[in-house]
Amino acid sequence: MNADIQQTKNIGTKREAGLDLLRLLAMMMVVVLHYLGKGKLLPDLSGETLGNTGVTAWLLESFCIVAVNTYMLISGYFLSQSSFKVNRLIQLWLQIWVYSVGFGLLGALSGIVVETPVDIHYFLTLFFPISMGHYWFMSAYVYLYLLLPLVGIAVRHMSKKQMQWSIGLLLFAYSILKSVLPLRLELDAQGYDAMWYLCVFLLAAYVRKFGICFLEKKDSGEKSRNGFGLLMYFGGALFVFGGLMGMRALYLETGSFQRMLKMSMEYNHVFVLVASLGLFVAFKNLKVVPKLAAIAKAIAPHALGVYLLHENIGLRYTWQNWLGANRIETVPELIAGVLVAVVVVFTCGILIDVVRKYLFDIVHKVGMKTKPYRKLCEVIEKADQLFACEGENRVSESGK
Repeated sequence: MNADIQQTKNIGTKREAGLDLLRLLAMMMVVVLHYLGKGKLLPDLSGETLGNTGVTAWLLESFCIVAVNTYMLISGYFLSQSSFKVNRLIQLWLQIWVYSVGFGLLGALSGIVVETPVDIHYFLTLFFPISMGHYWFMSAYVYLYLLLPLVGIAVRHMSKKQMQWSIGLLLFAYSILKSVLPLRLELDAQGYDAMWYLCVFLLAAYVRKFGICFLEKKDSGEKSRNGFGLLMYFGGALFVFGGLMGMRALYLETGSFQRMLKMSMEYNHVFVLVASLGLFVAFKNLKVVPKLAAIAKAIAPHALGVYLLHENIGLRYTWQNWLGANRIETVPELIAGVLVAVVVVFTCGILIDVVRKYLFDIVHKVGMKTKPYRKLCEVIEKADQLFACEGENRVSESGK
């Protein structure tokens, strides 16, 4: 879900296919989350009964809730050793704007918009998607990206101990504290903000720069510890589900803590973070067969399009019922519905973004034939060179 989630090259090194695959898996998880949540398949936790279908839906939610943090980790991993680029920022903004306006207007004109008033606020959201929070994740990413000239330099020059203390203090303030206290903190944004993105960004930067010994160190048999990362993921997800059901039982028994029922399901909860980190490290170290790596490499740059399509304000509460969410009653129907939603939404999103990229390339080629456009590109290129980090400069010089 971001420009550098699409940019999957290390500076001067080969592509990491495991993270391409993880990006695709995480996007599928995002589709599941929005199908269950906005399709109204997650029953009220304060109700007397959930039913087998309801419990299954919440279990699926618990295993997919890591998707957002996973994307943050991927972007932080690559951005931490990359430089700020005005060109990349402009391309990302244009991509978001085209989806926001195009599909938002389509939804309004066709009359398919539900649960959202088509008023002045609606159109302001379409035309100013970042500032109006049309896609909250992208707003958080863009604001963090604007800080990259400062944060990136800091990360590249910080020692291991400095990063450990910085990350530790941030995680204590934004994750651990809210995870252990039996109350709601007024400033807790539940992970829906750029500050939490910064926390996860720094964690990913640390993993890239120093690694995590108990997750990535190899034993005497030179066998990588991917299994431990997966264990962290599955264990963390089960703790998320257990916390959810535990708080529900406590609420039904005491009538208290209603505001905290879904706390273990929030992005900045320590259970979700642990599960996300485990999955990220497992896929980062994954050895992928060449054919699968090639497929992932081709598809991964278009994963953002899946998000920008199905979460557009003109469609975000509509497509679930098109795919039968309002007709699901049993567990097999739920599983089948989730699979169909993932396949249909993911495929449509990828294909539409392929077309979008093709059209963008045509516009760029035509624009390069005009003097004003070429001048603009030259100005942007010079601005990018101002922020180029040392590693990129060395790679650029060696390629001449």
